[in-house]
Amino acid sequence: MKKKKPDQVVYNEKEGRYDAALKPYATDTGAPVITTPDTVAWKNSNIYKVNKQVKAKYDELKAQYDDLIATYEYNNLVYNAKFNFEPVVGEIYHLYKNREERPFLSIISPTECNFDHLGSFRLNTDKMWEAV
Repeated sequence: MKKKKPDQVVYNEKEGRYDAALKPYATDTGAPVITTPDTVAWKNSNIYKVNKQVKAKYDELKAQYDDLIATYEYNNLVYNAKFNFEPVVGEIYHLYKNREERPFLSIISPTECNFDHLGSFRLNTDKMWEAV
């Protein structure tokens, strides 16, 4: 029958050796008390920082999304308007409403006519209309 070691002795029976020095925690009765660090303040400050970063990224993406939707709406409005010419890239065109409240595209500027002006647009190289 094996003789059991006392409780205060750190003996590894599987490896057959004393391994108190290898433990990640104190094993002696005179060792200092193990205390866990207070991580609440660290967590809270980092949660605040991460939330600010996420909010900033969200605001940036939302602004890009809003710009994309505005571009889509401009293009939808202009491409659905009536025009009897082929627009030239880089030129400015003006969108008006006719008597039937339908949009039409013209090269005539708002100062030269009395139509209901909806906006002025430029056709870029990607064939997308940009508000001027």
